[in-house]
Amino acid sequence: MTASASSPCITGWHHSQFGKLDGIDPEVLIGQVAKAAIEHAGLQPEDIDSVHVGTFNAGFLYQDFPSSLVLNTLPQLRFKPATRLENACATGSAAIHSGLQAIKAGESKHVLVIGFEKMTELATPQVGEVLLKACYAKEEAGIPGGFAGVFGKIAQSYFDRFGDQSDALAMIAAKNHKNGMVNPYAHMRKDFGFEFCRNVSDKNPYVAGPLKRTDCSLISDGAAALVISAADVAKAMPRAVQFRAAVHVNDFLPLSRRDPTRFEAAELAWKKALGDARLTLHDLSLVETHDCFTVAELLEYEAMGLAPHGQGARVIAEGITAKDGKLPVNPSGGLKSKGHPVGATGVSMHVMAAMQAAHDAGDMQIANARYAGVFNMGGAAVANYVSILERVN
Repeated sequence: MTASASSPCITGWHHSQFGKLDGIDPEVLIGQVAKAAIEHAGLQPEDIDSVHVGTFNAGFLYQDFPSSLVLNTLPQLRFKPATRLENACATGSAAIHSGLQAIKAGESKHVLVIGFEKMTELATPQVGEVLLKACYAKEEAGIPGGFAGVFGKIAQSYFDRFGDQSDALAMIAAKNHKNGMVNPYAHMRKDFGFEFCRNVSDKNPYVAGPLKRTDCSLISDGAAALVISAADVAKAMPRAVQFRAAVHVNDFLPLSRRDPTRFEAAELAWKKALGDARLTLHDLSLVETHDCFTVAELLEYEAMGLAPHGQGARVIAEGITAKDGKLPVNPSGGLKSKGHPVGATGVSMHVMAAMQAAHDAGDMQIANARYAGVFNMGGAAVANYVSILERVN
């Protein structure tokens, strides 16, 4: 989607606490964030033309077919079209794109996008089994350690080619945990520091390959919601954060058909998004990127163009992506601190970026933020979504 005055705008949002949300019915959680996002946009439920729900599920919950669950809380949405979207860890962005397409097609003026996941009702080994359904099962389902095992293999391949990157990974983990300290929605608000993240210990053991516990995102519950509106109606609303670009690029599912040390489809998505937005990487004020594992953020530095292939470590070492650096990355704390309830993640990242663009991010705020980038991926850089947001109202 190329930047223009007619691009759809985010006009309202809401974000639940992320964490282990015991005793909260997912149906209630969905209803809460939906109702609050609509109110934040200054609308009534009957103003919503379509509903786009993102959840991975795949066995986290027995209840599937969730598209109409929000109607139980907001009966005014009865008879509105509602659809469930799924694209692994990029499920939330898939739901956003569905809403954007409904607006661009002229079928909706206001859409409600909801992302949610309830992961903690299963034991950790079962969670790993569910998440492995997002790999290429014919070749990768037997990898020990679940999806951490997949990224452990990626990390080991990168280490073998470019040398031990443990210092860089620990710096990324420490940065994101420090940033998450001021995110009121974050699952884990604790500053571990570089030394703890760098060294193996009883509390920070190896999980898969060279990845330690501090290199892995959390198993979380949570939900987030957006209202997206057509540009012509957004102009009269209390706030409007425009999509200057919204790009989706897919790659092969099997790692065996790709270079595991390089996120090539992510690189293409970033190039196309910046071109569509008529911006350069240096124009961005911040990026929320998909750090499901610290090695993912390292490879994403290279994919977005901050460093050549194999040189991502210098980006974190030089402080470029620190909160006070040239391009702050994950001022929210990222998935590493904020948590990663799979279906909610893409929507959450857009909420965080929209808050920054609207100068409504509280203690997370990057001074004078204008353009906010988002990179959300499904699987190991299989489904790749890049958005670039700018406040216009």
